[in-house]
Amino acid sequence: MDDFGQSWTDKQWDMWRIEMAKQIYPPKGTPIQDCKISNGSIEATKGPEYKFNEGALVAEIKAYIDKTYDAHYSQGKYQATEMIEDAGHGMGFAIGNIMKYAFRYGKKDGTNRADLLKVIHYGIIALAIHDRGGK
Repeated sequence: MDDFGQSWTDKQWDMWRIEMAKQIYPPKGTPIQDCKISNGSIEATKGPEYKFNEGALVAEIKAYIDKTYDAHYSQGKYQATEMIEDAGHGMGFAIGNIMKYAFRYGKKDGTNRADLLKVIHYGIIALAIHDRGGK
């Protein structure tokens, strides 16, 4: 049990250990792309040699998404996107926003990098809605 009286499953402990390993490792000079648990111990695994800077871009995308949770989008109990999904329009909303920001790229404020980040973020939201079997 943790300090709050909650019991953790083996999977929750594994996820916690992986997150801790990501903070403690990597081998000198090598960024960790991932960690794995093997025979009860945490091993750092080196990711592929990316050709398009994907590792740094994924980290940037995560930071961008994290920032949206601090912004006005999530100040209340629910985000507007959650309510739209609950009303049965989540996938259309996400795909519509992907199209909006993809078409807007290069037109508003020039080749605005933020538009591309929004396309990716709404793509991730669409994937989550898909995985939940939503519409």
